[in-house]
Amino acid sequence: MLAIALVDRIGSGLWASVSALYLTYVSELSLTQVGTLAAAAGAIGIAGAPLGGKLADRFPITRVLLIVQLTRAIASCALLTTNNYALLIAFSAVGSLGDRAASILTKLYATRVAGPDRVRYQAFQRTVANAGWALGGLAAAAALALGTTTAYQWLLAGDALSFVAAALLTLRCAEPPSPSRTVITSKHPAPTTRPPSPWRDRTYLAYVATETVLFLDDAVFKVGLPLWIAHESNAPNGLAPLLMVLNNVMVVGLQVPLARFGATTAAARKLLLPLSATFALGGIAMALAATGGTVTATALLAAAAAAFTVAEMLHATISWELSVALAPDTAQGAYLGVHGLAQSVQRTLGPLTVTAAIATGPAGWATFGTAIALSCAIQHRLARRRLAQPPLSVLPVTVSEH
Repeated sequence: MLAIALVDRIGSGLWASVSALYLTYVSELSLTQVGTLAAAAGAIGIAGAPLGGKLADRFPITRVLLIVQLTRAIASCALLTTNNYALLIAFSAVGSLGDRAASILTKLYATRVAGPDRVRYQAFQRTVANAGWALGGLAAAAALALGTTTAYQWLLAGDALSFVAAALLTLRCAEPPSPSRTVITSKHPAPTTRPPSPWRDRTYLAYVATETVLFLDDAVFKVGLPLWIAHESNAPNGLAPLLMVLNNVMVVGLQVPLARFGATTAAARKLLLPLSATFALGGIAMALAATGGTVTATALLAAAAAAFTVAEMLHATISWELSVALAPDTAQGAYLGVHGLAQSVQRTLGPLTVTAAIATGPAGWATFGTAIALSCAIQHRLARRRLAQPPLSVLPVTVSEH
């Protein structure tokens, strides 16, 4: 599965960095059309996480992941066949659905195959994925130097081929044991018991709501830092890509070592307290960066980027553990699918939240960091209350296979 993550993310790195340019220069869409397409595809893609998780509770996860990867490949290839706006939205939406479903399915696979070591496994997987993104991005940058329609098309084709390769690698993966499925060969299976539903679990839904806030670090790097540097600070504009490199290097080098501090449920919950302080410090550094000269602003923005990167890694470690620990074993897929909504919703709301902080000025960034820190405290309380309750459990779902 680590090889699948690497191949998948190399392809995604090829396409993600040039998708807007492809739609602009090859498909000849206007800026408004590109933005609308991205928003529509992202909104539809939100359903991919719960759908993928639900299917993984009913069917073998490797089979579901195989179908999802092939669907992503078909959607990418389909983009090459048309410049029709409606069809581009439809194909992009299918790809977005597959992307979010694949993310949940790989996480669920890691949860099942690694067992108690799931946090360390996820740390390795995230490190490999970041390396794949970097490789794909570098290849895309090299291809963009050509600036031709053919170069753009080959990048999109490379993205599609990466999904085909990931699908082929999935065929070699053994099916991990699943507490939500008991496979029998009888033609008369025993009666099934309905598993718990995350949609009726108020505590877990509240936890997912706090997760949506904690995932805002993603919008900071994609939207917040570049715009803040360009419009409100005295730092050079060229600092923005360098801070992205800093983020990537820190994740690749430190994610695995940091994961050991959240290897148990209790340890992961305790990490929420230093996480809250890290988010607050990041927001304060961003606010102060608008008040200094070039050198001071550059130093403070670098400190903010480092703080938000540490927060990103700590939150990833905490999220891997608590999202599973707070879910019943018999409905892991459904629960993790709902948890995946947090990241999906953040992709839509995050840019709006960050631009609102920028529009408010330095006080906006201080408020931004403080609000996320408060969400950490709320999540700490929710987790403590949930873990003190008896675990949700029912008989596993019995699936008949002939």
